[in-house]
Amino acid sequence: MASIQQLVANRQPLQPLNHQMKIDNTTLDRIAELARLDLSDPAQRTTMLADMERVIGFVEKLNEVDTNGVEPLIFMTEGTDVLREDVVLEADVVSKADALLNNPARDSDYFKVPRVVDKR
Repeated sequence: MASIQQLVANRQPLQPLNHQMKIDNTTLDRIAELARLDLSDPAQRTTMLADMERVIGFVEKLNEVDTNGVEPLIFMTEGTDVLREDVVLEADVVSKADALLNNPARDSDYFKVPRVVDKR
């Protein structure tokens, strides 16, 4: 498997788009479906369409910047994470029975929780 540095070193520069991308109603409907957005209100559709076109315009403006010779930024800092050893202390261990005592709803040896995702 290649490292990030190897992938970056072998990257091909992106070619700028020579046309401005437009978002039409079909594209907007597909994005709304994927994001589960309700864009049935015409005013919201108009606002969302304008916002998306502004974002695309900003990205296209960034594509105009000459990045030849600029090394990609992989990490924001040179620091590394300082991790501690994960040690279980006997004083912190709670038995299953003690843990279930504080739960108002249980099913045998398990916590019962309300459903948070509905199936459609």
